[in-house]
Amino acid sequence: MSTDAPVRAWLRQRGAERIAHPGGTLFAHLCRVSERLAALGCDSTVQVAGLTHAAYGTDGFDLALLDPADRGVLRDLVGADAEELVYLYGACDRDRSWRALAETGQVVDRFTGEVRTPDAERLRWLTDLSIVNELDVIAHDPALAARHGAYFRDLFASWAALASEQVIQDARRVLRS
Repeated sequence: MSTDAPVRAWLRQRGAERIAHPGGTLFAHLCRVSERLAALGCDSTVQVAGLTHAAYGTDGFDLALLDPADRGVLRDLVGADAEELVYLYGACDRDRSWRALAETGQVVDRFTGEVRTPDAERLRWLTDLSIVNELDVIAHDPALAARHGAYFRDLFASWAALASEQVIQDARRVLRS
């Protein structure tokens, strides 16, 4: 998308094309996640968040392109809603949040220890982004699918009421559940 050009340039400037990631580079992964979110009909806010979702690092990929103390930089680039989603995604303590997310709606911030309770829309955005990210990693690392496929099938099934229907259907197709 033409509106992604400044964001993609920023990612290149931050070195995302030089960082190894399943399927090639972090830059390639970020682009694929954003494009898949678009193909699944997700909101443009979620798409741009998908393009920058690893800006602060994640609980599963601890290399950051930007210090969370500098959130204004990303906010100016992608907008307040997308930046907030990127922060929520990157800050999510997966061990303490993912399993109970559908029951509690709460995300434990791995940076601060704070418990956040996003509204229904932001929770959908978070689950959509989380699912699509993992589907891309699984598609490019078959060993991961073999080791953790059952976990992701169960987890994503528990998120079915939170996530977009088209994202859940894609997860079922990819994970053959």
